[in-house]
Amino acid sequence: MSFRLAALAAASASVLTVVGLIALPGSAAANSGSFTQVSSFGSNPGNLAMYEYAPAGLHGGAPLVVALHGCTQTATDYYNDSGWAELADRYGFAVVFPQTSSSNNSLSCFSWFDSTKDTRGNGEAASVKSMVDHAVAQYGSDAKRVFVTGLSAGAGMTADLLADYPDVFAGGSVDSGLPAQCATSQSAASGCQQNNQNLTPAQWGDKVRNSDPGYTGPWPRVAVWQGTSDYTVYPVNATELRDQWTNVWGIGQTPSSTQSLTGGTTESVYDDANGRPAVEVYSISGMGHGLAVNPGSGTAQCGQTGAYFLNTICSSYYTALFWGLDQTGSPSASSSPTASPSPTPSSSPSTSPSGSPTASPSPSGGYTPTCYTAANYYQVTAGRAHDVGGIAYANGSNASLGLDNVFYSHTLEETSAGYYVIADSGCPA
Repeated sequence: MSFRLAALAAASASVLTVVGLIALPGSAAANSGSFTQVSSFGSNPGNLAMYEYAPAGLHGGAPLVVALHGCTQTATDYYNDSGWAELADRYGFAVVFPQTSSSNNSLSCFSWFDSTKDTRGNGEAASVKSMVDHAVAQYGSDAKRVFVTGLSAGAGMTADLLADYPDVFAGGSVDSGLPAQCATSQSAASGCQQNNQNLTPAQWGDKVRNSDPGYTGPWPRVAVWQGTSDYTVYPVNATELRDQWTNVWGIGQTPSSTQSLTGGTTESVYDDANGRPAVEVYSISGMGHGLAVNPGSGTAQCGQTGAYFLNTICSSYYTALFWGLDQTGSPSASSSPTASPSPTPSSSPSTSPSGSPTASPSPSGGYTPTCYTAANYYQVTAGRAHDVGGIAYANGSNASLGLDNVFYSHTLEETSAGYYVIADSGCPA
């Protein structure tokens, strides 16, 4: 899939940051329930489609998760590859997969940057709230255990929804996304993606508090997932998200604890006044733009790889633990991922159907380089390069590849994790 978050209008897409996802065939594990579209779910001012998944034999009083796709993705793509359907079967909860379309946005992006669509009671945000109300009634879900997650544009909308409806969502997960209400216009979107906004934690927190004036808590518990080599939604957004939600919770920006997880992931935990995790930030070393997945049959594994579904760690699994979806009772009884088993780190980079990897001998540093030959467009969508003003640049080395399109191709050699150089003259055999 190709995922372009800030290409927000067809006429101006070439001058905005590339952040999209183009669907590839999914290969989700067999699930016990059925993935279906709900034709009527109530008020729909945002013109969204509702899809849902519930495992067979789902009991009343179970949690509900809302999972938002990225630009040019569909609900089916996210159902297939994100791992949430697998976890719904394992732990027993329903999942709502909202879907936007090209009639709303030329690249089917959720409108996280438009205050007429991403604010309480308006547009797409109001449509998602209608879906939640419908699903809670349909499945008898626990209204105090409703959660929302999303990737990139879907993550930007996730942060907005947490701010808009803190009375609805008990927790959220912002994956390669942006702080709530970072941009309030299309023209400001790219600046949010790439630049430090130089706001204090209190100013960030005010953007949440002003989204639902008069609300005083309890606040949603927020997970933030970010790759250190993301050149689409820059890592500064994770810092800003941390500042925003720790301020909302009234806690400091120094973590209560940190630990290393699989896939080069560092988890930083920020506890509330009662010593329970309120905000968790997961930084994945060398990972580009996408959702962290880790296919396999292990306890801590889930998801399917593809462009922008990157094989590092199963973020959905650790998010589920953070929210307490593996537990019974209220969200306050939830466990922290710190006690969870970790899978064996994967040494294989995420691959794209467009790339042709060939391994080369291991250098003295012990890293085995891998080469990928593909059109510039597919190098970008696979997370090996990034786009600035319509030009593709190799991640790490920032070597110019030329126009970001399907007509120009290069071979990139990954000489160390997340660091790519041009190797058109050939890679080591």
